[in-house]
Amino acid sequence: MSSMPTVRFLDRSTPPHILTLILLAGVSAMSMSVFLPSLPRMTEEFATEYGVMQLAVSLYLACTAVIQVFVGPLSDKFGRRPVVLGSLAIFVLASVGCYFSTTIEVFLTFRMLQAAVAVGMVTSRAIVRDMVPQDEAASMIGYVTMGMALVPMFAPMIGGVLDQFFGWRAVFLFMIAFGALLGWLCYKDQGETIQSAGLSFRDQFRQYPELFTSRRFWGYVFAAAFASGAFFAFLGGAPFVATEVYGASPASAGIFFGIPALGYATGNFISGRFSVRIGIDRMIVAGTILLSFGMALSVITSYAGLGSLYQFFGFCIFVGLGNGLVLPNATAGMLSVRPHLAGTASGIGSAIMIGGGAALSASSGALLTDTSGSLPLQWIMLITSLFSMASIFYVLIRARQIAAP
Repeated sequence: MSSMPTVRFLDRSTPPHILTLILLAGVSAMSMSVFLPSLPRMTEEFATEYGVMQLAVSLYLACTAVIQVFVGPLSDKFGRRPVVLGSLAIFVLASVGCYFSTTIEVFLTFRMLQAAVAVGMVTSRAIVRDMVPQDEAASMIGYVTMGMALVPMFAPMIGGVLDQFFGWRAVFLFMIAFGALLGWLCYKDQGETIQSAGLSFRDQFRQYPELFTSRRFWGYVFAAAFASGAFFAFLGGAPFVATEVYGASPASAGIFFGIPALGYATGNFISGRFSVRIGIDRMIVAGTILLSFGMALSVITSYAGLGSLYQFFGFCIFVGLGNGLVLPNATAGMLSVRPHLAGTASGIGSAIMIGGGAALSASSGALLTDTSGSLPLQWIMLITSLFSMASIFYVLIRARQIAAP
């Protein structure tokens, strides 16, 4: 029997509706992906190089990682609701700053401030874990992130069309409106879900060793981090591959950027349907195998001389599908190792995942040149996929050791 609490939409005396959680989890993904088709044009307008302009992705991810180290303890102490509302206010103001920026330095400064909205990724998962137990949490997180996948699926398409017809600044007007509407929705609908008054920061830090000495926690963290690393590398390098290697327009590039999100939505739907029945560990194993298989085929076909825009982005559907199976289940695993530190575990796990993603995003942007083609990016995505597979097998080995008499 489900232990799902009563939820009433737009009633902040009850936990938030799943629609609110979907949008809250998705706004950070939207902010990461909606302006990707604009990067080449923004590079020209700011009179800089693509590697510098690409910092709008990697610096955003780096700031996201730092923020998530602190947002977990903050939300455990003060509650999910005030932390979410404050972060959305900062996001809207930072988006206004991006819109009016006239130099690359000013733009990147406000772009880093936009990372405050990543609070939604941490708190949405912690809210789910507040509401239901582990296996149900994996299922519910799967549904939340399946819906979340629709945001980055359509966001690059919207961004590409806005750029092509109204210029790149229109993309940031869209972010301002989206952030403001979501702030209103959270204010009206997001009831507090944390049950206690919260531990003091000193008490939380005293309990960190309990979390950090758990090998299973780190296994789940790195399974998620390496799987998502393939996607973050894609974010850093795919705009260059689409526009510079294969000559796609901003609008068409935006459509291709949605392919991994289509796979992600499918993987999340499967997680939502089968995680309770099959178990989170088996779901993660299946996801890492699919991810590694798809990236291996991508590399092999490129070496066989079959590389093309359709070949590169077509195999990237495995990036989304694998992540859709891995991330909700690995997240449920890391949050359930020490349930009383769910917010902290979510923040630390996300910080490692996205911090690594920032490094991979920057690396992929730096390695791609006019003569390299797409292969450097494909190799990065394959290697991180294999490391993800190794991480979940370590979790399985550790679980058997604990269970052994």
